[in-house]
Amino acid sequence: MSGIGDGMEMSHDFHHPYTPYAIQETFMETVYQVLEEGKVGILESPTGTGKSLSLICGALTCLRDLKGKALEEGLNWGQNDSNEPEWIIEQARARKRREMLRQREDMETRLAKVRAKEKAQRERYLQGDQAFRRRKTEAEKEGDDEEEQFVLEDYDSDREQSSVQTGGASTGFSAATLELMNKLGMGLTNAAEEEDEVEDEIKIFYCSRTHSQLTQFINELRRPRFPPAIRDESTEDADIEDLKHLTLGSRKNLCINPSVNKLNSLTAINERCSELQQSSTAKEHKCAFLPNKENQPLVNTFRDHVLASIRDIEDMGALGKEIGICPYYASRAAIKPAEIVTLPYPLLLQKSAREALGISLKGHVVIIDEAHNLMDAISGIHSVEVSLKQLKRARAQLGVYLQKFRNRLKGKNRVYIAQVVRVIDSLVGYLEGRVAQPKADGTVSEKELLAGKGVDQINLFKLIRYLSESKLARKVESYAIHTETEATSTQPSSAPKNSETTSTPVLHQISSLLSALTNPSKEGRLFFTKLPPSNISLSYLLLDPSTSFSEIVSECRSVILAGGTMSPFAPYFTTLFPSLPPSQITTLSCGHVIPSSNLLAWTLSRGPSGKEFNFTFSNRGDNEMIDELGRALLNICTVVPDGVVVFFPSYAYLTTILSRWEISPSPTQPSILSRLEGKKSLFKESKEASSESVLQEYAQAIDSGKGGLLLSVVGGKMSEGINFSDALGRCVLIIGLPYPNIASASIQAKMEYIETSTRERLQGEGVERGEVEKRAKEAGREFYENSCMRAVNQSIGRAIRHKGDYAAIVMVDVRFSGARVKGKLPGWIQQGLVEGSGEKKFGELMGSLGGFFRGKKGG
Repeated sequence: MSGIGDGMEMSHDFHHPYTPYAIQETFMETVYQVLEEGKVGILESPTGTGKSLSLICGALTCLRDLKGKALEEGLNWGQNDSNEPEWIIEQARARKRREMLRQREDMETRLAKVRAKEKAQRERYLQGDQAFRRRKTEAEKEGDDEEEQFVLEDYDSDREQSSVQTGGASTGFSAATLELMNKLGMGLTNAAEEEDEVEDEIKIFYCSRTHSQLTQFINELRRPRFPPAIRDESTEDADIEDLKHLTLGSRKNLCINPSVNKLNSLTAINERCSELQQSSTAKEHKCAFLPNKENQPLVNTFRDHVLASIRDIEDMGALGKEIGICPYYASRAAIKPAEIVTLPYPLLLQKSAREALGISLKGHVVIIDEAHNLMDAISGIHSVEVSLKQLKRARAQLGVYLQKFRNRLKGKNRVYIAQVVRVIDSLVGYLEGRVAQPKADGTVSEKELLAGKGVDQINLFKLIRYLSESKLARKVESYAIHTETEATSTQPSSAPKNSETTSTPVLHQISSLLSALTNPSKEGRLFFTKLPPSNISLSYLLLDPSTSFSEIVSECRSVILAGGTMSPFAPYFTTLFPSLPPSQITTLSCGHVIPSSNLLAWTLSRGPSGKEFNFTFSNRGDNEMIDELGRALLNICTVVPDGVVVFFPSYAYLTTILSRWEISPSPTQPSILSRLEGKKSLFKESKEASSESVLQEYAQAIDSGKGGLLLSVVGGKMSEGINFSDALGRCVLIIGLPYPNIASASIQAKMEYIETSTRERLQGEGVERGEVEKRAKEAGREFYENSCMRAVNQSIGRAIRHKGDYAAIVMVDVRFSGARVKGKLPGWIQQGLVEGSGEKKFGELMGSLGGFFRGKKGG
């Protein structure tokens, strides 16, 4: 592993639109070096340090340089091995250069015309020819029978030997499972021939968690200007070449067909879109916006308009409506000519989504921003959960559906629906048997789970394919909603049933669960978890994210993981890049852009009376310690102006503390809670309620001059994505260390998996047995500690959001003074930590806080 410090000299012109700070120069140089050398980079730069713009300038400067080098290499077409005279070789090179430049000039000329048209004739364009723009599909009615739409089409299981339908539908199986299926003669084949390889210039795929984060990044893309990648004798130093950018989204983001985008879930939209393309769909009911040979000029127009200017996801949808072409499908034509493609996590991390969009990562660059939660995101994408109540609801829906349509269902549909019923009954029976047991959670044996009558005779691979291709889930769910709506309209006084509903039909979740059952047990594990007061869930947890991420790493030229709080780095090596040599991974932890005088970081071990703070799980019921915390907070609120944000380990512990603080010591003495409310307006984060109204009221209290005290939870709604800048966060306190529940079945399974994997790797390297065991246990402990510290660091990162901001960070627990814990804090916090603060008395913290804020007030 190579680490890069702040002393790196800037050796490239990164075309930064402003004068960059020293840490931004280091960051850009590191990005350039990682891309140039084809490595993996794990880069940390605190929020407020211009991370996005540094990523853009470093990566796109390198991209343009790499494209220029690729051109020169392409011109050297093996002339060293040629017997032709030098002048013939030179002529051929010149001719090839002219041809490549002409192609680029043609594209740039075309895009320039589009830009001019958009600028000068925007209103004319919007009010122009509406022939394509006003096309609408007719209402979904096939015949006079309203219920016809819910009937399943005939299903032919012989299709199982042919291809999965074109469109990149996910198999849902792991690589190991597919290999096993192939050996058993059950492998999936692809009847559609693969597309011929088309030359695809190197590009950057940038992804983040949400479209709102992508929109912020896209706004930053508009700032810098870069010179052309390919130059000739006429190119001047001042010349620039506009970026060719494309943003991708799901059908839910981009569908412009009103009869489809009105549907309430992504699954329903995907399936309805697929249905409208099938040959069995009447021509008048097919989607009029779908690209085809006849409207190819519209696709080209869409492509050119997309590449001509930098657009976000909303612009893409609006452009598709203006031109009259589906932006979801038409955007694929812009992937290869684009230089940078922005997309959300699921579209990059899921192989099926990449295939559906026609994305190849081979030889390209992937940048994943906000990557601190990448491992959780990968696990979440491949995990599934279904509750007992949802299973019973699905069973009841199937019963109603069969009662209505039994006589209209032919052989294969009847057989497979009967199998689905048997599987659900088996899952329900298993969970009902666990409800009565005292254990709150535990691992699940696949054999016990599918022990219901006749389930062992079911071919799960065929059943999963049936659920995927037959649209049973949506048909059943839609009919259930239809019958419930009818019942409500005929009996308006009847109260709706209180049942769990999700945007995804339960049968889809069951299908995902069955797919998980076909995965080798090493990749993931099944669990049951009781959900008070009377429910229980069955879930599949992916234990090894590297399985799905390794394909991305192996295909790409370079991968960069970036974030404001990436510390600690160790999990990324062991979890995402276990097979990469350390020399292939570059790490960087930047300092903050703020001067050191703008940060006061303190580990607080004792309260005003000297009582030690040690919020271990066994100590959390200590009322004296809770009272001491309340007195400490009272003192801190006295000297800290404006807003104070306090993060607790869990919602349950926050409730416990508030219950204690509500108690008055005597009839004449106010409670700690009422005294806190006298210092500042008090607000509390709720697990159920929205955080927006709480944040708004908190900000108003600060604006009013009284100040605010916000009680939040590590890992809760306020701990990520919320900016407590300036007066909103003059002091952030972290109470205790939020270690995950070590008694949890899922945590135990994860630690066991990490220890086992570490043993296997070390044994393969020939490490001595005693050392193997020691390092395996250490790896499990590291995972446990890192899970906690990643959450802590996210909460800490809510404060100090720009160069002029200032705040105090107080970490309340004696364990924060330990070297292991301090070593896992972000670099900029470690640098700003008051030396020996964990050994100092509470009065010394108060003196430091008073001096810190008096200095800021005076400044």
